[in-house]
Amino acid sequence: MLRKCYANGLRALKLGKFSYIQHSKFTCAPCIAYFGEQRSQFMDASVLKLPPSQIQFIPKNAFSSSSGKGSSDDDSGIDPDGLPNSNAHESDPSSSTPLPPAVPPLALSPQNIPENFPIVPVIAISGSPLFPKFVKMIEITDLRLINLIRRKIKLNTPYAGIFLKKPNTEQSDVANSMDELHRVGTFVHIPEWDDLGSKIRLLVIGHRRIELIRPVGEDTVEEETSLPVGKRNSLVRRAKRAAVKFTESLNSKPSSDKTSSSPSSENTTSMKGENQSDNNTSGISSSSNSSNATTISDNFDLGSSSPVLIGETINLYHDQYENTQEIKALSAEIVKTIRDIISLNPVYRENVLAMLQAGQRVADNPVYLSDLGAAMCSAADTEELQAVLEEMNIHKRLRLSLNLVKKEYELGRLQQQIGREVEEKVKQQHRRYMLSEQLKVIKKELGLEKDDKDTIVEKFRMRLKDLTVPSSVMEVIDEELNKLSVLDNHSSEFNVTRNYLDWLTALPWGVTSEEHLDIGQAKKILDEDHYGMDDVKKRILEFIAVSQLKGSTQGKILCFCGPPGVGKTSIANSIARALNRKYFRFSVGGMSDVSEIKGHRRTYVGAMPGKIIQCLKKTKTENPLILIDEIDKLGRGWQGDPASALLELLDPEQNANFLDHYLDVTVDLSRVLFITTANQLDTIPEPLRDRMEVIEVSGYVEEEKLAIAKRYLLPLATRNCGLDDNRLLVDDNAIKRLIKQYCRESGVRNLQKHIEKIVRKVAYQLVNAEKDPPISVDSDNLTIYVGQPIWTSDRLYDSITPPGVVMGLAWTSMGGSVLYIECTNKKPRYSYQPTNTTDSHSDSSDSEEVSNKKGILQITGSLGKVMKESISIAHTFATQFAASGAPCSSTTTTTDDGSASNINNHEQCMLSPTESEKAALFLQESDIHLHVPQGATPKDGPSAGVTMVTALLSLACGKPVRPNLAMTGEISLTGKVLPVGGIKEKVIAAKRGGITTIILPETNRKDYDDLAPFIKEDLQVYFVQHYKEIFPVAFS
Repeated sequence: MLRKCYANGLRALKLGKFSYIQHSKFTCAPCIAYFGEQRSQFMDASVLKLPPSQIQFIPKNAFSSSSGKGSSDDDSGIDPDGLPNSNAHESDPSSSTPLPPAVPPLALSPQNIPENFPIVPVIAISGSPLFPKFVKMIEITDLRLINLIRRKIKLNTPYAGIFLKKPNTEQSDVANSMDELHRVGTFVHIPEWDDLGSKIRLLVIGHRRIELIRPVGEDTVEEETSLPVGKRNSLVRRAKRAAVKFTESLNSKPSSDKTSSSPSSENTTSMKGENQSDNNTSGISSSSNSSNATTISDNFDLGSSSPVLIGETINLYHDQYENTQEIKALSAEIVKTIRDIISLNPVYRENVLAMLQAGQRVADNPVYLSDLGAAMCSAADTEELQAVLEEMNIHKRLRLSLNLVKKEYELGRLQQQIGREVEEKVKQQHRRYMLSEQLKVIKKELGLEKDDKDTIVEKFRMRLKDLTVPSSVMEVIDEELNKLSVLDNHSSEFNVTRNYLDWLTALPWGVTSEEHLDIGQAKKILDEDHYGMDDVKKRILEFIAVSQLKGSTQGKILCFCGPPGVGKTSIANSIARALNRKYFRFSVGGMSDVSEIKGHRRTYVGAMPGKIIQCLKKTKTENPLILIDEIDKLGRGWQGDPASALLELLDPEQNANFLDHYLDVTVDLSRVLFITTANQLDTIPEPLRDRMEVIEVSGYVEEEKLAIAKRYLLPLATRNCGLDDNRLLVDDNAIKRLIKQYCRESGVRNLQKHIEKIVRKVAYQLVNAEKDPPISVDSDNLTIYVGQPIWTSDRLYDSITPPGVVMGLAWTSMGGSVLYIECTNKKPRYSYQPTNTTDSHSDSSDSEEVSNKKGILQITGSLGKVMKESISIAHTFATQFAASGAPCSSTTTTTDDGSASNINNHEQCMLSPTESEKAALFLQESDIHLHVPQGATPKDGPSAGVTMVTALLSLACGKPVRPNLAMTGEISLTGKVLPVGGIKEKVIAAKRGGITTIILPETNRKDYDDLAPFIKEDLQVYFVQHYKEIFPVAFS
């Protein structure tokens, strides 16, 4: 049966069908094992493209230990590669004991390690290599490698090769290719193992250096463990003898074949000689030293993508060396450094004891000494340790090991120094803590110091000693103090209660600052800080007068509304200084969280009171002046509506019992003077606006800006830049030109920027020695410092405007401005012909035909809904007014000296019947385009009604309006002129634009009378109640 099985195996191997041997049911297990190990030698010559004589055997000493240099366990009958041992008892029928189970021994026991064991499982490790004579614990999780190790342990061949993986490779127990491994590794023995199912834990002992030659295929044959060991050994020996006979039969072919393959025979002879010499010198297979044999083996190597589970290895031997003085010196230095390392860190003593327990005299053996030094270096680089493992020259290996132990000694010394410093620091802190605790105990026993709780409670009560706390608030404070005394110092509730008491006791209960009620002193302070703003100053002086008569002060809520840069925020600070009140400002622009006003609930982490309570704590008085800036820019979000939260705060009837969410006790804010600022009132909710007293803060005219620049802005800029009056001289004409052509806005913020720009350039000229002081700035050289003018003129038309163009006056948040209304005829549909009495029938028919037509009114200029409605009203009224013959009545005018006079004492018509008919038909039937210039600026409002009517009548009549005329007022459908706002800003804008005649509604006379005399100077103003009073003024 064995001969037939073996013959079938040789025949399949000759045909190159090794898979048939593996999977055939007619091949026994010993033959499969044997052919699996010897498949690289039994290859068919036709398949490998080589002569049959080149087939050769692997030497016998590659599979057994018959040389006597090392063997596996003699009692096991198993050779190092898992095959039956040829040196076992052949005819011992009693040796049929099954293989021992894979149970780890209880302790490390001496083992007979085979000297040559070329085919071993390949275990890839990371971190640091394993050196010979050292022990390492390895945990394997790869299932393929686990099964392989289990089979090897089951066959009593617990040997493997451990190789270090190269950097930047996958962290696994199995290498995917040879390129991932370092070729030099360690042959290890596995004395103990722990099989955990999904992983296996191995205790390995390194024995010698080996080199990985190539990977070989994994033996997947399941050994027949039920077969007696002696019988299996006998079968294998008989299979080997049959293999020798088969090889001899291959070599005994006809002479013609030999002749044709004579070159191959010579190669075979030479290869056999190399094999013999190799067998006599090293116990390594000669197949690795022959080029042809390498070619044969390469056909059985795994691909680069196949995992390396089993590899063929060779033993590595160090070079011969002489124990010279240099080697002795290197050894002595390594021993000395190792002793120093052990003295620094006793942990390293275990490595030395492991070498001593192995029975090696480390100090006298440079080979083991170099390995010991490298193995002790825990902080060494992986490549440096691998270099020690690969070095075969003992002298170089000692030097490499010495460098590593020196580095390890320096590292250990540094660690020891750091450890001593840390330990000393910890000791000092511990000592200080112990002394402080002892000191606290001593002081407490002597009555010199109390507990932390008692100290905190006493501090809170000391705060309340001089305060007039309401009874309801005092009850809450006492309850919280009692709760604080029973709470643990380290609890979270303790910190919450302490913070709450800190806020309650920090408020100025009953503390007010003494107010100055001297009107003269207050007026002096207000005039020092601000120029103009008479309305604001008058209101503050009235508040002082009322407080002086009443003998007490009450809080008020004022709202300063005006364009940016007019001093709304700064005047509040001056008011606080004049009244001797503490000043606190916070902005609510963009605020969308109610908690900023009324505080957070105490249940939240990091809760705080609102801005009002923070103000009282900071000012330490109950009657400060609180400025709420930008109240017209409040936001609204999912956190609530701050505008609604301000209703309680700014209501004099409610803020006496203001309730903050954090404090949860009522606070009296009735003595606080609240001042708010806004640029416009439209965005403020009506309930909130109703609670405030609104004071309009108008923009500055040219004279006011000039005075402000000379009194405040220029001295402040020169002082900030380090200049004095002797180095810079600024002419009044330069400031006036700066105001007219660069800074036309209502405020002075932009004017301040330009003045600072001039001063900076002058400072640069002085430092750079470009000019000698003093440097004069006038209207001629102003462009050198501030560049070219931004505005040259407000007027699109210099003097006389064409028909259909009228100048109006507008108000914006930035102040007043001049606004033109332009009308033109797009596509005339009617051409007026004089009336012919002889052909009245024809004329009437033509008029009837024309009257059926209807014109189109086109509107442009980025106008709002209100302004579009005003245009529609103006067009309707202008048509009716022209059809009625443009009746006019008396008009009241105000001259330069302020006296009023009437013109046109009786009602009269300004248009003839022909002109009236023509104008009415034109407005009714022509396509008119009405445009307001500066289309990029949105415009809306009803105050341009009279201007639109005048523009339409001017186009219809073909007459231009009088030069330097501007007007404002809302028009009704019946022609009444209604009042408008922003009279001061509009008059200032008209005067800035060179207007001499202004038409205003009669109801706005009071607003005009309140203007300063220098604003009304050189102006002729007409106050009208109906449009028929405007027509004669505009077209006279």
